[in-house]
Amino acid sequence: MGNPNGTTGGYDPREVRLEKLRRLRAMGVDPYRPTTYPVTHKSATIHAEFERLEGQPVRVAGRVMAIRHHGQAAFVDLFDETGRIQCHLRADGLGARAWQVFELVDLGDILGISGTVFRTRRGEVSVEADGFEILSKSLRELPDKWHGLRDVDLRYRQRYLDLLVNPEVRETFAVRSRTIRFIREFLDRRGFMEVETPVLLPLAGGTEARPFRTHHNALDMELFLRVALELHLKRLIVGGFEKVFEIGRVFRNEGISTRHNPEFTMLELYQAYVDYEAMMRLIEEMLPALLLEIKGSLVIEYQGQRLDFTPPYRRVDLEERLYEKTGVRWQEVETTADAHRLAARLGITVDRGFYHAQVMDKIVSVLIEPELVQPTFLWHHPVQISPLAKRDPEHPHLSERFELFVAGRELANAFSELNDPLDQRQRFVEQQNQRLAGNEEAHPFDEDFLVALEHAMPPTGGLGLGIDRLVMLLTDSPSIRDVILFPTLRPLPAGRPEA
Repeated sequence: MGNPNGTTGGYDPREVRLEKLRRLRAMGVDPYRPTTYPVTHKSATIHAEFERLEGQPVRVAGRVMAIRHHGQAAFVDLFDETGRIQCHLRADGLGARAWQVFELVDLGDILGISGTVFRTRRGEVSVEADGFEILSKSLRELPDKWHGLRDVDLRYRQRYLDLLVNPEVRETFAVRSRTIRFIREFLDRRGFMEVETPVLLPLAGGTEARPFRTHHNALDMELFLRVALELHLKRLIVGGFEKVFEIGRVFRNEGISTRHNPEFTMLELYQAYVDYEAMMRLIEEMLPALLLEIKGSLVIEYQGQRLDFTPPYRRVDLEERLYEKTGVRWQEVETTADAHRLAARLGITVDRGFYHAQVMDKIVSVLIEPELVQPTFLWHHPVQISPLAKRDPEHPHLSERFELFVAGRELANAFSELNDPLDQRQRFVEQQNQRLAGNEEAHPFDEDFLVALEHAMPPTGGLGLGIDRLVMLLTDSPSIRDVILFPTLRPLPAGRPEA
């Protein structure tokens, strides 16, 4: 098995490969000189269209993943982005000098091979080579193809190796790409316009989260990486666009877990003249259509659980379910001290510095959310934890908000957006008081957004959906790191070789 540290006892495979590179250059072959190689066919095309291509000349290129020598001949497994094609090389067909060059080829090298399509006696579709070119030489061994790259931490740190030796990983990211493309096309067909909004902001609003800070030297001012896309998209609704969406990275200075990465991808969309009920209907249209496109079924398996995305989705009233679980209604828990006493009675550990809403939200996350396995709308959140959502006119202490849960974890969050600038100002004041008292995750006071609201924003429904968690479901991935190409990781300890 290839050693990811590059050494095996006294044998140094990297030095062996460097020596081969020196020999190649001494022969006048520089494997890094080629700038182009005109490829005519991909491996999948040759397999799929063999009858048409048999006996025809082709030019293929890819990475050498296997070499099987048979005297003065060899079979090479060449891998491109579409799969594997076997190539047959013979010394008498290439010539003595070219064969000498081929003998310096290693697993992992990038080759271009020209030849004709044929089928071997064993029935293998192949290319009979009449020439080849080394396009790039690999100076390090690849992990053994049979054992793969089993060190999970190394898989994330060296994702390129993970992609090379684990086909299922490549498929995960192909599904991610198809998912994002489908969502864009779905929304485009419904008249939504895709937009881009700032990543660097003087205030990081749109949700309660701790932001990353940076400094702009030319302006000599502190800036923040965005924690949500919301507030600028709603400014566009004020500006007259009626259906907008953005798929973009957001950044939250929070812990790392199987569900959380400091940077992740969100879909946020806003539609004028509708409410949160319209957002529920949109989800019940989009997710089933996506499942049929990607999986071919509305029923999937996720980590041993059978999930059925057939609409309509169940609705669970947050306040009522909390009462069923605790015998206490949210409104009856009046102070932070009361919230901490309730958590203690329920045996739920919370940070001593948590404020009332944080404690209550933690209680909900422990008692209610894990039960929401099938697609479920958890709705009627208290206004206290929904500073940007419109009030329920029949129950003013509640908001017109829902969260979509699947497999016990939040997948989407949506509101009837608050468009009363005076109510929004008062809620920002309350959030600011929490910030002054030490709650770094409380929503900042955004005067510029209030000015926009005072120019009148129409009734609007808004939705945020986590792309990474959605792809986790579609690919049966247990960790968010499995669906992010390059997740955030702690630096390696000093002295530990990377590869």
